[in-house]
Amino acid sequence: MRVAKVIGNIWATRKEQKLSSLKMLLLQPINIINGSSDGVPMVATDMIGAGVGETVIYVSGSSARSATGDRSNPVDASVIAIVDDHDLDESVI
Repeated sequence: MRVAKVIGNIWATRKEQKLSSLKMLLLQPINIINGSSDGVPMVATDMIGAGVGETVIYVSGSSARSATGDRSNPVDASVIAIVDDHDLDESVI
């Protein structure tokens, strides 16, 4: 699992039929320790109703396909949680 910030929505009127009922988001992976960007933006399916500006947890690979409820769905990343808050003990870093 990784952490990202939702930076936008993706609309695609023509897409693989298995994706027709799935909402898509544009994510910017972030470093949870300092909040900085960590990689390039990516598209992910949204399984929980996340919105722009929210910090989310996403999974990739076979876990992303499982999260959609159909392991044959052609997805690479799926949002599975919205982060309400986090507590970091900097003494162990």
